[in-house]
Amino acid sequence: MARHEVNADITGMVFKIEAEAGATLAEGDMVMILESMKMEIPVEAPVAGRLTEILVKEGDAVAEGQTLAVIEN
Repeated sequence: MARHEVNADITGMVFKIEAEAGATLAEGDMVMILESMKMEIPVEAPVAGRLTEILVKEGDAVAEGQTLAVIEN
């Protein structure tokens, strides 16, 4: 199995987690929403696979490039 990291494109806050660990995702499915400067930025699955880990929780501050979750396929 290949391991793929889901990373933050911006610095912000985790506003809402849309998928649960164990979920099967298609490429482009919504994983979570980040909030930055009152804008909501969707974080999408970069590949299809199973969401094995979510490394943040709602309300967490995140940095650009930080790994938020892991998908295996």
